[in-house]
Amino acid sequence: MNRFAVPLVLSALVSGGCKAQEDAPPEGSVVAQSPPPTPFAGVRTVQAPSTGDVREAVRQAVSEAGRERHRVVVYVGATWCEPCQQFHQAAAAGSLDAIFPDLTLVEFDLDRDRERLNQAGYASKYIPLFALPGPDGSASGKQVEGGIKGDAAVAFMAPRLKELLRQ
Repeated sequence: MNRFAVPLVLSALVSGGCKAQEDAPPEGSVVAQSPPPTPFAGVRTVQAPSTGDVREAVRQAVSEAGRERHRVVVYVGATWCEPCQQFHQAAAAGSLDAIFPDLTLVEFDLDRDRERLNQAGYASKYIPLFALPGPDGSASGKQVEGGIKGDAAVAFMAPRLKELLRQ
């Protein structure tokens, strides 16, 4: 090894080995922290997983939404349901954000998830179904269901959902 290589290797070892301490603030100093994330305002939709326990998926959504002070509603629709599709499109477009500034919808598809939903207590005669979850992720029994077809579908469902959220 030539006489310049030894100092370079030693320098690299010394500077690389102390990296963690160089980044640490001096003891007793005040460290500026970044502000907490800005809460999401409006309706957020979360697609439920296509397999697994509904209760666990709902509990996870409640936990995540709670960090942003969002309320969670389990939403059950179907691709063939006109009122369901209209409500889903209005939520995705942000048309409901002013009415529901702190709402997370956990979306399930009735055709795909019917058995799993029934096991967790999210059963209904009509769709769309909007249901408040219980603490364990299963249905609380507080729900509204059904809609109307046509241009007034969202206007029909929104006040009913708002009333459900007051419970």
